[in-house]
Amino acid sequence: MHPRIHAHPRASAFIHVELLVIDRVPFAPLLAVLALSVAAAPAAAQTRSVPALTLAGAQRALAASEAEARRNGWNMCIVVVDAAGDAMSMSRMDGALPVLCDVAQRKARTAARYARPSKVWGETISRGGNAILALPDMLAVEGGIPITVNGATVGAVGVSGSASANDAAVADAGARVVTP
Repeated sequence: MHPRIHAHPRASAFIHVELLVIDRVPFAPLLAVLALSVAAAPAAAQTRSVPALTLAGAQRALAASEAEARRNGWNMCIVVVDAAGDAMSMSRMDGALPVLCDVAQRKARTAARYARPSKVWGETISRGGNAILALPDMLAVEGGIPITVNGATVGAVGVSGSASANDAAVADAGARVVTP
């Protein structure tokens, strides 16, 4: 015979569990122990700590990139972004066209959001992966380098104003100086 489960007639919705009876045997003590064991179990983490690029870190990356550009005589636009791809620090060197800053920010945003140098995506396209172009915030041109701290991408440096390889070299000079 199957046990019949019913609630005590005076049970409200709130205390229904405490008054649960199976064939006239009260199970309140068992349920109380079960409730306590569930309540005592550690909750799954609902947040996590991740490193974030500070303004000081962004300015340090910008200064290192500017120094590399000046050393080579290149007038460039350099943009440092956070992990979301939003600008934190920017420099348009004398003689650099204003549109280069838009290009530099898009390169940086691509590198930050996809946690890879923007050059990787250009190489993918050259192998026939044109679907990459449909991804949001994608500029598959060399010159965006992620800033990585302890394995986490915290931002990126994007550079425009010279040959793509030169843009990448200047971006890399900035990305390498950011430390935890």
